[in-house]
This record gives sequence, C-alpha cells and structure tokens, in this order.
Amino acid sequence: MSEVTRRWRLDIAYDGADFSGWAAQPDRRTVQGELERWIPRVLRLDPPVPLTVAGRTDAGVHARGQVAHIDLPAALEPRPDLARRLRRVLEPDVVVRRVSAVPDAFDARFSALWRRYVYRLWDADSDPDPLDRRHVVQVREHLDVDLLNAAGASLLGLRDFAPFCKRREGATTIRTLMDCRAVRLDDPAGTIELTVRADAFCHSMVRSLVGALAAVGASRRRQQWLDEVAASPTRASSVVVMPAAGLTLEEVGYPDEDGLAARAARSRAVRSADELADCGCDGPDLPTTPTTHAAR
Repeated sequence: MSEVTRRWRLDIAYDGADFSGWAAQPDRRTVQGELERWIPRVLRLDPPVPLTVAGRTDAGVHARGQVAHIDLPAALEPRPDLARRLRRVLEPDVVVRRVSAVPDAFDARFSALWRRYVYRLWDADSDPDPLDRRHVVQVREHLDVDLLNAAGASLLGLRDFAPFCKRREGATTIRTLMDCRAVRLDDPAGTIELTVRADAFCHSMVRSLVGALAAVGASRRRQQWLDEVAASPTRASSVVVMPAAGLTLEEVGYPDEDGLAARAARSRAVRSADELADCGCDGPDLPTTPTTHAAR
C-alpha cells in the first residue's frame, strides 16, 4: 500500500549565473539538483523526493517567481520550517521563499495558465551599473522603445513559434503570446525591460524573440523582415538568440482552486508528458483565461 502524501507548493528565487539551468544533470550544479539533495536531508527522508516545476529554465537564466510542487508524507508539517531550514544549508544564490500547502489537484507545471519573463537590456543611451552586470545584457545600438513595442504587438496571439524555437522531435511549437512590451525604466542606468508572457514557451523562444525585436528596435531590420520571419514554418537562422544573463522568470499564473484540476486535465490533453519533456520548457499551448492566483 502506497504511503499517504500531502502536496506542498514551493516559491523559489535564484540567480542562475552559476547554475547549469533548473533540470538535474549528472556532475553539474543545477537548481533542481540542489533542492532535491537538501530537502530530504533537512526533513530526514530517504531520497528521492522529486520536484515538479512550472518552467525549466536554461543555464544562466534567473528566476524571481519560480514555482514547484512536492509530495511529502502526510504526517510531516514542514511549513514554514522547511523554507527557514533550507536557507541555512543552501548557497545564497537560491532561496525557497515560501512553502505552502496546496490541494492535490495543484500541479506546478500543468495547472499553470501562463509564465511571465522579463529580459533586461542596456543600450547606447544607458549608463550601465556594474553591480547589475550579471542580470542585464548590453547592446551597442540605440533601441527605440516604440519600435520594440510595435514589433512585439505584431506577434501576439495563438501562432506557431517555430521560427523562434529550437525544435524538438515530436514537440509542438504552437503557443499563445499574451503580452510582449518594452519600457525604459526611470532608473539611473536607463534599463530597458522587455516583458514576454505566454501560456508556455519553447526552448530558447524568449531569447529568440528578444533578439528579433532588438534587431527591429535598433533599425538593423525592418518590420517587414519580422513579419516574414514569423510566417516561416521553420527556425529562422537570421534571428539572434540573446544571452541568458538578461532573462528572469518573474511570475507564474494559476487559476483558483476550483479550476486547478480542469486546467491540469486540459493541459495534459493538449500534449503528453513525453512531448513536454522533449520540448524542454513548459505547459500547455492553448489560449487561456485570466488568472487570479499568481506566483508571488
């Protein structure tokens, strides 16, 4: 007879500069590897104690609002003690901010409605801050924010993002892009933040989108070029994949508790777990409805 378990949500932040991404890999330091090594130790459990994550970030990508879930023996009550104890043993570049009980229907990956990433840039008009150099990417040209926003708006909606993805065999590249907008912050550095929100992302999709938008924003390419790229059925070699350092997973959105099971079932019906594993990224690819609960 299997042991009765209870599901817990972990809200996680990390500086990805010294990690080989989220997913555990032999002989490499990863976020998942660190957490799955220390959680059973601090709880005095026999490993493995696997985590399910909302979005598997690549090497060098950061997260402020990553979400994962874990199933633990029902007799354990780790909240908030687990978060506090993990802070004592984990390196300071990864922090479990909260541990909270959730319904069994909650699935960090399949229940997610959307993921929101922000890519941060300095351009020719910026005054770079060396203290933030590991989280912002510098480009030499001036970037026109209006051109960035017009280019981003042209890509919104449900479409095949194959031109901006590293295709994996058997994995779909159809996604719904809900938000793609740029703003120059009123900070001393003049940082440009490019926000991208979608129901899911293919491998390298965000960094490819930013590379394409930056080409238009710097007037190296015209909008017509982007339209032609977006209409291509295959990956476009003319699109530059931007460095990982500028990218941060900021937030993951979820439905109310009553909608968790239906959302997860819908996600699984869209694509199998094997397809999602091949894709290397996250969740479903159908249009979504507004969320009420987001990663905090």
